[in-house]
Amino acid sequence: MNTTLRRMSTVVMAMFLALMVSTTWIQFVQAESLSGDTRNTRKIYADYCNLRGPIVVGGESIVVSTPVDDVCAYRRVYGGGDPAIAELYAPVTGFYSIVNGSTGIENAENSFLSGQADSLWLDRLQNLITGEEVQGSSVELTIDPAVQRAAWDALGDRRGAVVAIEPSTGKILAMVSKPSFDPNPLSIFSSADASAAYTALLNAPVEGSPYGPLINRATRATFPPGSTFKLVTAAAALETGRYTADTEIDAPRTYQPMPSVDYHMPNFGNAACSPTDRMSLLDALRISCNTAFGKLGVDLGEDALRDQAESFGFNQRLEIPLSTAESVVQDSLPDAAILAQSAIGQRDVVATPLQVAMIAAAIANDGELMEPYLVQAVRDSDTAVIQEATPRRLKTSVSGSTAEALTQMMLAVVNDGSGTSAQIPGVQVAGKTGTAQNGQGEPTTLWFTAFAPADAPQVAVAVVLEKEGQSTDETTGGRLASPVARAVIEAVLAP
Repeated sequence: MNTTLRRMSTVVMAMFLALMVSTTWIQFVQAESLSGDTRNTRKIYADYCNLRGPIVVGGESIVVSTPVDDVCAYRRVYGGGDPAIAELYAPVTGFYSIVNGSTGIENAENSFLSGQADSLWLDRLQNLITGEEVQGSSVELTIDPAVQRAAWDALGDRRGAVVAIEPSTGKILAMVSKPSFDPNPLSIFSSADASAAYTALLNAPVEGSPYGPLINRATRATFPPGSTFKLVTAAAALETGRYTADTEIDAPRTYQPMPSVDYHMPNFGNAACSPTDRMSLLDALRISCNTAFGKLGVDLGEDALRDQAESFGFNQRLEIPLSTAESVVQDSLPDAAILAQSAIGQRDVVATPLQVAMIAAAIANDGELMEPYLVQAVRDSDTAVIQEATPRRLKTSVSGSTAEALTQMMLAVVNDGSGTSAQIPGVQVAGKTGTAQNGQGEPTTLWFTAFAPADAPQVAVAVVLEKEGQSTDETTGGRLASPVARAVIEAVLAP
């Protein structure tokens, strides 16, 4: 009898031990993977059905959670349900979908919006004790609604992006991307309808572009920067101490970087920059002379050019908190022909509109590049501030004297150079045009970057127009992109 009891006790103990080990393994070891499993409907509904905090612009909630009688108690609503307002901010806000996941600020600030951030532990504890519903925090963006609207309207039906930055802080005042989309059809609870809406956006035809409406062109799309990159090349020259704005440099009608390679760099429209094939660095930037900057880039060398580009933020990713694509200057520029093309923002050099705006912002801020940011503050459900942005220096891009020289050169571009369409009565605008060409020499990507007022900058802006140019003087970045920048600057400076 005792032997039987001992055997039974051993079996029971083994069963209890197996149960304890299994429970511990599931609840602790596998907890994270099970929680994150896409098939875990309990976790999905817990995440998507709570009262998320609003996303706020200019004191107004542009994204809210609205009570509904459905599988969830709340549904995410964008722009008050108005597609026109929702599209204005969609590239920044992104979407939050029970079927398609999340993007933009909805994704980057999810822990605060959902109320699950570590800093909100006390709120969660109080909710647990009182049994109250978990509420997410509000996320206040740096976007100025008047500047955002001005950028949106000025861009019109064109495909492209606009970024406006406050140079002294890095605060992003506007971020527009077109074509855009309405997030509201993605936030519905019908899996079939939400999936169909997402698939339609994913497959939306955007002729001649790899970027659809779901891509934020301001941060996630890269384009050849064209002549806006000449600011980087000019900065590299000035930083050596061997050049000033008045230094005369070679500016031939065409430039052959390598005698052994049949490549001749032309100027726009095959025009001559100077009757003497020489001109000052300032004048070369003022009229955007390709051959002068191609030759200058070769004279400076690949290390100087790359190092200067990296001082402006190239070859690194940022979290603003949106994740940005990397603007790139190659690790190796193996020959003079490639180096010359890179020096004028062609070949394999690519940049986001945010990056180009950062170049202008650094020059405007006496050479100090501030870290760009989109979130001004986070407030809990009682409106108490739990996180607030603090401006931070990202890099010293150039010296103060180089920034001043570049400012004078950019003023010349707008006053009587290639960017006169950006002129604003009573305001000194410093700018640079860009017209990036394809392999057939046709301008296809148009740029303008600027800051103003030049003596006390309040805004730096970059505009890109994708696939907009033709081979005419009337379709350059100076003609088509600079008026968009002018409208944004005017909105910032409006009383």
